[in-house]
Amino acid sequence: MNSKNKTLPVKGSRLKRLLPLLVLLIGLTAVYVMGWHRYLNFEVLQENRENLIGFVQNQQAVAALAFLVLYAVAIAFSIPGGSFLTIAGGFMFGTWLGGLYAVMAATVGSTLVFLAAKSALGDILRQKTSGYLQKMEAGFKENELSYLLVLRLVPLFPFWLVNLVPAFVGMSLRNYVIGTFIGIIPGTFVYASVGNGLDALFRSNETPDLGIILRPEILLPILGLALLSLVPVLYKKYCKEKQA
Repeated sequence: MNSKNKTLPVKGSRLKRLLPLLVLLIGLTAVYVMGWHRYLNFEVLQENRENLIGFVQNQQAVAALAFLVLYAVAIAFSIPGGSFLTIAGGFMFGTWLGGLYAVMAATVGSTLVFLAAKSALGDILRQKTSGYLQKMEAGFKENELSYLLVLRLVPLFPFWLVNLVPAFVGMSLRNYVIGTFIGIIPGTFVYASVGNGLDALFRSNETPDLGIILRPEILLPILGLALLSLVPVLYKKYCKEKQA
């Protein structure tokens, strides 16, 4: 009897930790089952551009709030289309406001994923890691903000994966939010600027180039920022070697 009473709270706490992640997974499944992800394309945006422009002009505050919520939910559910939504934000609100809204919403959505993954799986994964993985976790945590800035600045890995990995290695919430917010600013404003000129492309029956972020004149400055983010890591390593 006593043993049963002891195990029930443990099971309940595990379920409570898994609940946020389950909600996100159920939401993602519902999006794909209902086919809502198919609306995140330039054809739909072009067909509804006049209605969207009118909506923003007449109800700018409501339009901004709707965009923020939609973007944050899309990121939280790990729905592909972040670049499209950023371009749409630039189209609706202009480069600066659209970029700012996208950065804010992406940070909120990413943080929700981070918290859900950290609560549900972070402790379990850390208990099962050993050897090299523990050393990698220790190295990441020592310079976690610098490493996350690099991962956010340089699009080497999918956005959803970069949302999850810091949770699994025990990154602090504060550094995660700061690294995400700052790290996505350059790329976000590049895509928002593309969206700002989207109406002209629609009129000429063209679609924007999503590979613009890989152009040398854009990618090289971003790579420079990524290298700058690694300066604290290299400095710490230099100091350790000097002390040794």
